Amino acid sequence: MNELVNQAKALAPSEGVFSTLQGFEHWQRVAKMISESNIVPSNYQKNVANVMIAIEMANRIGVSPFMVMQNLDIIKGKPSWSSTFIISAINSCGRFEPLRFVFEGQPKTDGYGCRAITKDKNGQECKGPLVNWQMVKAEGWFDKSGSKWKTMPELMFQYRAASFFGRLYAPDIMNGMHSVEETVEIVSKIDPNARLEELQELFVENGESLSDEDREGIERVITNKEVNMYAKAITHLKSL
Repeated sequence: MNELVNQAKALAPSEGVFSTLQGFEHWQRVAKMISESNIVPSNYQKNVANVMIAIEMANRIGVSPFMVMQNLDIIKGKPSWSSTFIISAINSCGRFEPLRFVFEGQPKTDGYGCRAITKDKNGQECKGPLVNWQMVKAEGWFDKSGSKWKTMPELMFQYRAASFFGRLYAPDIMNGMHSVEETVEIVSKIDPNARLEELQELFVENGESLSDEDREGIERVITNKEVNMYAKAITHLKSL
């Protein structure tokens, strides 16, 4: 498939996918062919529009459209890069040496964390922001229901450090998007259904520790789906 796309690029107009009518028509034909394949992710099968957008993004950052389709996830309508793609794209863009992940601080303390470090092609050191337990807890990443910070913290530290590095030193690769892990956490904070699920899980876990009055109040919030009370109820349950 990549060979076919490369041949199409060689014959395509030099403008972007959506720049001219000629370019649009050319890439629409390519996208239709790709969308008929059963080896592309389901979001792109029989969906010419999604494939067109993937081709446009691939052209912008100089990678294969198939790579974009394999690594671009849609979380509640928000396009997000897989963390492995972010690391791969930074390492292969030619502007940096391969990323190194350096852990700092004392384990099991709030200051313990990780940052991504490398050198650019001129030999200048590039240090990404430090991601530590203090940040993880303050941002609510650890306490979120189903959080992977509880089960695979070392990997999550490296993924988040790579994402921060990419937004700081390679924003053209990130295209303003977050990693999948970040988007899941963002959506869980703003999506009412996700917040309700989190509230319900916390209520099952900690409900017995509530006073009768508080238990009735939170049951009412859940039953009536009082969205404006979700945050207060979640905070109260987490404090138990």
